[in-house]
Amino acid sequence: MHELDELIKVDDPAWPELQELFAASAAPLEVLPVDDAEGRRCLLQMQVTARSALGSLVLNSGGLVVDGGWVRVFGGGSGSDDRDLPSLAQVNRFPADFDHARSPLTGLVVGHDVLGGVFALNGHDPAAAGRSGVPGQMAYFAPDTLAWEAMEVGHSAWISWLLSGRLETFYDGLRWPSWREDAAALEFTQGITVYPFLWTMEAHADLAATSRRPALMREILGVAADFARQMGPADPGFLGDV
Repeated sequence: MHELDELIKVDDPAWPELQELFAASAAPLEVLPVDDAEGRRCLLQMQVTARSALGSLVLNSGGLVVDGGWVRVFGGGSGSDDRDLPSLAQVNRFPADFDHARSPLTGLVVGHDVLGGVFALNGHDPAAAGRSGVPGQMAYFAPDTLAWEAMEVGHSAWISWLLSGRLETFYDGLRWPSWREDAAALEFTQGITVYPFLWTMEAHADLAATSRRPALMREILGVAADFARQMGPADPGFLGDV
């Protein structure tokens, strides 16, 4: 086990580089203030240093709100109100106190989008967790297919990609004219539920004709997981606790 000081006091922390990346973001970005104690709890349990983008993000930010709130990246947490973002530790159900016997071998849920899409960093055995891709790289649970997709990048490159302005292409066919206003109006405990569901032929054929409303994110994730288990392609496993 590495003590907290060993994880924080490194010669080349990633935070200055991340700040430069944030300043140059092509996508609208809000960097939330961090709950210091929660960020340190998260860092200690993960046993990663501030030299990594993942470690620096939880230590120095409450999380990132990207593209007007369409994507939320979990960091050290920004508080406990509905308009505060939960921490990476809370989303991944870390123990209250450091537990040396517990490690996120199945990976970490590091972000959600408002449709119930899940961004996860793969652990040592992605297949055992029902995820695509290789260890140490990102995977995305797509709400329109109910399947995990390999992203073929690590966490740091994923952050760069989020801020590169390419989300419009990534979400092509999944956004409607008022998506910015709808996403910005949400609490961070909420997402947008679409009916007919995004994975149906009706939604694929005409997204504009669907009905959309705010709903608790845990409910959106729960419905998607239930349908994935019942109808296929497979049990998606853990999608985060929000």
